[in-house]
Amino acid sequence: MASNASMGNVSFHPAVRMIRLFGVRNARYLSAMDTFRPRFARGLRTAGLVVAAAIALHETPVAWAQTAAPSAAPSAAPWARSGTQGDFVVRNFRFRSGETLPELRLHYTTLGTPRKDARGVVRNAVMILHGTGGSGRGFLSASYAGELFGPGQLLDSSRYYIVLPDGIGHGGSSKPSDGLRAKFPSYDYDDMVVAQHRLLTEHLGVNHLRLIMGTSMGCMHGWVWGYTHPTFMDGLAPFACVPSQIAGRNRMIRTMAMDAIRDDPAWNGGNYTTQPPGLKAAQMMLYIMSSAPLVQQAQAPTRDRADSVIRAYLRQRMASTDANDFLYQFNASRDYDPSPHLGRITAPALFINSADDQVNPPELGLAEALATQMPKTRFLMLPITPETRGHGTHSLPRVWGRHLADFLGTLPER
Repeated sequence: MASNASMGNVSFHPAVRMIRLFGVRNARYLSAMDTFRPRFARGLRTAGLVVAAAIALHETPVAWAQTAAPSAAPSAAPWARSGTQGDFVVRNFRFRSGETLPELRLHYTTLGTPRKDARGVVRNAVMILHGTGGSGRGFLSASYAGELFGPGQLLDSSRYYIVLPDGIGHGGSSKPSDGLRAKFPSYDYDDMVVAQHRLLTEHLGVNHLRLIMGTSMGCMHGWVWGYTHPTFMDGLAPFACVPSQIAGRNRMIRTMAMDAIRDDPAWNGGNYTTQPPGLKAAQMMLYIMSSAPLVQQAQAPTRDRADSVIRAYLRQRMASTDANDFLYQFNASRDYDPSPHLGRITAPALFINSADDQVNPPELGLAEALATQMPKTRFLMLPITPETRGHGTHSLPRVWGRHLADFLGTLPER
């Protein structure tokens, strides 16, 4: 057998290792790392970004994301105060489980004014759906709203009517921690989409959407919208998900996180007085799943810095997360599976994932395969760059904004 030396150490070449591990198709996403790895860390420092992996902070739009602290970008404060907030109360809402809630509160934020055509169809409404654990107002940041909603920008709120709902169990909408705890109805993604539709049609007077955008869980909701209300929108822009059943590593980590809470005696069937320690274990597992190694290495290049960052993150998450809310939020994905219905999705779609997203890793090849079943869907796998942030790339318009601009520029009204 030839030695590694006689073979010129070819088996240790990074490209060979990547091909063996991931195959030729996915190696191309990773091989670029050799050329920009030094620029990655340098870029973070130059931009003044301090990246914190988050499983969806309650004040961000992202689920399982790396979010950036304030940088040289315009202050987020004006956006954080913007928009019109409101609540729509649905009486006797019936869930797919058969359970009912006498009053389901749906919180939302809007920017801009709806405009109708001669037939009374709203033509400028854009709904943006947040990720697990997030809220609609999380999109009101300098890095998101400041890149999209301002004067002359792609979704200028003086031209578009922006709708930012809080999903059931999230933000200011009805959720277990309001008082029902584990007696809250066991909602799922179908229930959440039904509630969004009722908010639009029964309360906001929106009978058509120019675009549905969604990040992570919101991405999955977008696919559900696509086959349950196929003509309600001109187009879809789902970012950071896959239109199929959650399985494999993704489902395993979700199950372990939920079990860490349920199996903790302190959870007490949902009737705890302080947050059970199992919630911290759940947060740990989801951090590992959603983080991106290059981002965390640049953020915490020393042992002490790594310890400091992760402990601060976990303290913050434990202070702002309710265990029952967490359980319900993650359990809501249990029966998500649009794959049998993809043929019913007729709206054009811009479907984007990123190659450093460990929630939806590119080596699985699922997104590409499923996209081919939807002829009007354009799928893009964004390569890893100094600007991508793993799963959290879904909330960085500076990375994918030009693709959205191209999509909107050619999107016909329906």
